[in-house]
Amino acid sequence: MIAQATRRAGWLGDRTLLGVAIFVGSESIFFLSIVVAYVANRDAGLGDARATLDLPRTTVFSLALFASSATMARATTTLNARWLLATIALGGIFIVGQGTEYARLLAAGTAPSSAMFGTTFFTLTGLHGIHVLVGLAALAALGGSTAARAVAVRPVAWEAVALYWHFVDAVWVVVFSVVYLGTKL
Repeated sequence: MIAQATRRAGWLGDRTLLGVAIFVGSESIFFLSIVVAYVANRDAGLGDARATLDLPRTTVFSLALFASSATMARATTTLNARWLLATIALGGIFIVGQGTEYARLLAAGTAPSSAMFGTTFFTLTGLHGIHVLVGLAALAALGGSTAARAVAVRPVAWEAVALYWHFVDAVWVVVFSVVYLGTKL
C-alpha cells in the first residue's frame, strides 16, 4: 500500500526520492562533462585504445552490470532480498572484471600517466567504478537492514537505491558505447 502511494506521488511526492533524483541529475552532468572530455581527446589516444582494449572480454562483465538492472527492478517490485543479492553478485562480477581489465592494461604498460588515452580512460572508467562500489555498499546496507528488520525498511528505501543503481548502469551504457564500441568501430 505504501509502495503504491509512493509510486503514485513520484519523485516530487517524497523527499528521499527527490533528493536522490537531484543527486543523480548532478552526477549525470558530471559524467557528461567527463565523457565530452574523453571524446574531445579521443583522437590523441585512438591508436593506443584500439591496440589495448579488449571488447569481447569487457562485453562479458558489462552484460553482468546490464543484467543487474533487471534484478534490481525485480527486487524493488517484490521487496525481495534474494533479487537484491543477485544484483550485488552481478555488480560484483562487473567490479572484478573491471579490476582484472585494469591489471591487464597496467601490465601492458598503459597507466593513468602513460599517455592521453591512459589518463582519460582511467579517469572515466575509474570514476564509474567508484560509483559502482558506492552502489554496492548501498545495496548491501539495504540488504542488511532488510535482513535485520524487514518491517522497518520503507519501500522508498528500495526505490531510492534502485534509482541510484539504474543510474550507475545507464552511465556504463554510455561509457561502454563511447569508450569501447566507439574505439573499435
